[in-house]
Amino acid sequence: MKPACFPLCLIAGLSALLATSVMPAQAADLPVDVELVLAVDVSRSMDAGERAIQRQGYRDALRHPDVIRAIRSGLNGRIALTYFEWSGPGSENVVVPWSLVEDEEGADAFSAAIGPSQASGRFGTSISSSLLFAASLFMDNGFAGERQVIDVSGDGPNNVGGPVVPARDAVLARGIVINGLPIVLRPGGYSAFDIADLDGYYRDCVVGGPGAFTIPVTSSDQFETAIRRKLIQEIAEYWGPSKGPPLIRVADSAARDTADCLIGEARRNNWMSR
Repeated sequence: MKPACFPLCLIAGLSALLATSVMPAQAADLPVDVELVLAVDVSRSMDAGERAIQRQGYRDALRHPDVIRAIRSGLNGRIALTYFEWSGPGSENVVVPWSLVEDEEGADAFSAAIGPSQASGRFGTSISSSLLFAASLFMDNGFAGERQVIDVSGDGPNNVGGPVVPARDAVLARGIVINGLPIVLRPGGYSAFDIADLDGYYRDCVVGGPGAFTIPVTSSDQFETAIRRKLIQEIAEYWGPSKGPPLIRVADSAARDTADCLIGEARRNNWMSR
């Protein structure tokens, strides 16, 4: 039988692992402007069409000239990038391993490696597990970034695995920034697990760190624009005006800390107790 503290004990153990395993960059590590993890939700609440649009959005955004210019604008003129998909705990699948991107050729190769959409993940949405997994990917990856950033997308609140706030805080304690892309394609809700204000939930419960932000996606035709804008912000740290979905910076939000960060677990428990 699992101990009563599970899954909190799991988060504590993983947090300790992050604290002890993240070592200073070795001399052989290649300097880059940012090490960026793309953590993409493929839980079963995302239908096949939405998963396909999401992947295509990343492929198109990475090839866009504005993203290439952002990459070249940095001190080193190059970034390190990896892409994985997630749903429930233990479902994480690295689709594209760590890669150096410094020009059109590198961006095109990474984009092509993402490939077409595959089968959906497991039932359940574990943002907490995805964040801890993403943080572990920075260990011994061969790169030394000026910044380390996790870019997490999702269409629902955390409802399985450990609670999201302790996992988020463990990641932030390592100096890693978390940005979010809350996907709100069904404002009226799709299932018993949906919530009305997913972008507020991401703002208050998921993202964090210096300059952290969210960009909500409210229609399928916004994916590429939102992903492109998010990548440019993360790579170049540029806060100027830009067309597309609204950028919500955590530091600018007067409504911070108003979301119920356990609402996903509560809704899942209510559904299972019927």
